[in-house]
Amino acid sequence: MNSTLFPPPGNSESNEILIAHCDGGSRGNPGPAGYGAVIEDKNGRVLARLSEYLGKRTNNYAEYSALLGVLAWCLEHKQPRIRVVADSELMVKQMQGKYKVNSPDLRPLWEEARRRANQLERFEIVHTLRGGNKEADQLANDAMDRGMGRAPSSPPASSFASSASSAPRPAAPAPKPPQARQVLEGFVKNGVVHLIDGELPDGIFVKIIRE
Repeated sequence: MNSTLFPPPGNSESNEILIAHCDGGSRGNPGPAGYGAVIEDKNGRVLARLSEYLGKRTNNYAEYSALLGVLAWCLEHKQPRIRVVADSELMVKQMQGKYKVNSPDLRPLWEEARRRANQLERFEIVHTLRGGNKEADQLANDAMDRGMGRAPSSPPASSFASSASSAPRPAAPAPKPPQARQVLEGFVKNGVVHLIDGELPDGIFVKIIRE
């Protein structure tokens, strides 16, 4: 996980409630997925930015991963009170107990999120429209760009050392250079592209030129 810490909050602020905006996304659902989160104090001072690529996952998996990342940060930095703002209505209402968790893929994530939330003194989660989560959404897209070998639109967040160890952690790997364009021949029939030779891997974008 990539994150930026500004600076580690002190114990004197441990009784205030922090605000975390979190978001997750997937390009393909399932497809290349990532999450982002911004954690602030009551005065709007940014304490941390989180961003992580998750591999090929669904949107809902990425949304829960963002929540789990925020809760892990709170527990690691002994911040017992958090209000999470997310634009996933499904996740918010499942965490509030208003929706059942029927998906076998999401249930372990929901259970772990509830377990971590129960370790805090106070946990709140509220829903917002997507426009209220712009920076978290950008961090999630940056994570997906890094995972797909593209240069993110903003610099990748630097790693920080875990409180459990004083040894410095290695720097995050540099983004892979974008791959060269590849031309494949094919034809369209009934709105479906058929390649004459070769195949397209998941999670890439294509441009069709009419001859």
